Amino acid sequence: MTARAISDGAANSAWVLGAVCLAGLMMPLSFTGPAVALPAIGRDLGGSPLALAWVVNAFVLSFGSFVMAAGALSDQLGRKRMFRAGVAGFALLSLVIGFAPSVVMLDLLRGAQGVAAAIAMAGGAASLAQEFEGPARTRAFSLLGTSFGIGLAFGPILAGVLVETLGWRAIFLTGTVIGSAVLAFGVPRMRESRDPGATGVDWPGLLGFTAALVLLTFGIMQGPQSGWGSPVVLALLLGAAAMLALFVAVETRVRRPMLDLSLFRYPRFVGAQFLPIATAVCFVVPLVLLPVRFIGAEGMSEIEAGGLMIALSAPMAVVPFLAGLLARRFSAAALSGLGLVVAALGLAWLAAVPVGAGALALALPMLVVGVGTGLPWGLMDDLSVSVVPRERAGMATGIFSTMRVAGEAVAIAAAGAVVVALGQSGLHQAAGGEAARVAEAVNAMAGGDLGRAEALLPGLGRAALAQAYGGAFQAMLAVLVAATLVAAAVAYGLLRRRERVTLETTEACEV
Repeated sequence: MTARAISDGAANSAWVLGAVCLAGLMMPLSFTGPAVALPAIGRDLGGSPLALAWVVNAFVLSFGSFVMAAGALSDQLGRKRMFRAGVAGFALLSLVIGFAPSVVMLDLLRGAQGVAAAIAMAGGAASLAQEFEGPARTRAFSLLGTSFGIGLAFGPILAGVLVETLGWRAIFLTGTVIGSAVLAFGVPRMRESRDPGATGVDWPGLLGFTAALVLLTFGIMQGPQSGWGSPVVLALLLGAAAMLALFVAVETRVRRPMLDLSLFRYPRFVGAQFLPIATAVCFVVPLVLLPVRFIGAEGMSEIEAGGLMIALSAPMAVVPFLAGLLARRFSAAALSGLGLVVAALGLAWLAAVPVGAGALALALPMLVVGVGTGLPWGLMDDLSVSVVPRERAGMATGIFSTMRVAGEAVAIAAAGAVVVALGQSGLHQAAGGEAARVAEAVNAMAGGDLGRAEALLPGLGRAALAQAYGGAFQAMLAVLVAATLVAAAVAYGLLRRRERVTLETTEACEV
C-alpha cells in the first residue's frame, strides 16, 4: 500500500469519526434541553404533568424501541445511507418541533425524532466499528463518548440561555443547525459498508419489544396517579409482561432475530449491558429531574438551573476520553466498577443536601457523580461491539443502545413515580387528607410549578411544599444509590470473570 493510500485512508477515517461525533453532540443537546425547558413549555402550551413528562419520555422510548431495528437495517442497507437518512430526519423534525402548537403534537413529534436519532446513531456507530480496529477503535468510541459528554455539559446552560432569551422553541433548532453541518461536510466523505449476510428487520420482534417498553413505562408513570392496584395500572403492567414474553418467544424462533439472545451466554457481554443501566440510574435520572427541582423547589431561573447542571455534566466532556487512555493500563472491569462506586457516593452526598442549602452545596456532589459516571461512559460503547464479529457491529450497537435507552426510559419513569408517590404520602397528613388536591399539587411540583401547588394547598405555604418535595426527592436519590451499587457489583463481576477466563485460556495454550 502506498503512502498516499494510507494517508487517504487515515483522512477518510477522520471524516467518519468527525461526522459521527458531531451527530453524537446533537443527540444529548436535544435530550437535556427539554428537561430544562419543561416548566417553560408547560407555561406556554399547558398540559398535564403526565403529558409534559412525555416530552422527554417519547423521545427516549422511540429511540430505545427502534435502535435495534435501525442496527439491522444499517447492516442490510448500508451504514452511511442509514446515518445520512437519520441525521436528515432529525434535523428536519427539529425544525418542525420548533413550531409545535400543543403538548400532544410536541410529544408525537418527539417520538418521531427519537426514531430518526436511532437510525442516525446505529448507522454512525456501526460505521466507526468498520473504520477502526483494536486500540484505535477504543479511542474512536471514547471520542464519541466525549462528544456526548460535551453535549451533556453545555446542553443545560445553552437551554437555559435560549429559554430566557429566545424561548423554549429555539432549543430544538440547534438540532437543525448541527444536523445540516453533518450532512454538508461529514456525510459526503464517508464510505459505504454493509453486512452481506443481513436478511432484513425482525418486525414482529420490533413490535413486541416496543409494545412492552411503552406499556411498562406508561404503567410506571400512571401508578402514583391511579394507584398501583387500579385496573388500569395492573392491565398496563400485565400487558407489558405479556408483550415481553411474546418478544422473547419470537426472538428464539426467527432465523435472524432483532435481538440475538445467544449473545447473553457470554458473561462479559452481559456485564457490558449492565453499564448503560447503571449510568441511566446514577446520571441520566438526575440529569432530567434535577433541573425541575431547581426551578420549582429551589426557585431558580432557567439560566441558573442550567448553569448549576454543568457541575453534573461537565466531567463528561473530559473523563470518557481519559477512560479510554486509562484502559491501556487498567481493566475495563476495574475502571467501570470504580467509577460507578464513586458515582453512588456522589448521589449519597447529594441526597443529604436539603432544599435551600445553596448552589455550592449542590454542585460539589453533582461533580462527584459526573466524574464517577464518566469512567464507564467512556468504555461501554467499545465494549458493546468488542464481543461480536465486525460484520455484526450493527446488531451489537443496537442491543447496547437499546439497553441504554430502555434503561433510561424505565429509570426516569420509575424515579419520577417514586418522587410523586413519596410526595403524596408526605403531604396527605399535613393537608388534612384532601387526596385529590394533594395529588394535583404534587404533580404540579413534579412539573416545576410550585406556584400552582401553593394555590391548591394554600394552608401549607411555599416553604413547606418545597421541603416536602425536597424530602421525597432525597429519598428517591437514596434508592438510586442502592440501584447503582447493585449494578456496579454485577457489571464488575461479569466483566472481570471474562477477563480471567481469557487469561487462563491464554496460559493453557502457552503450556
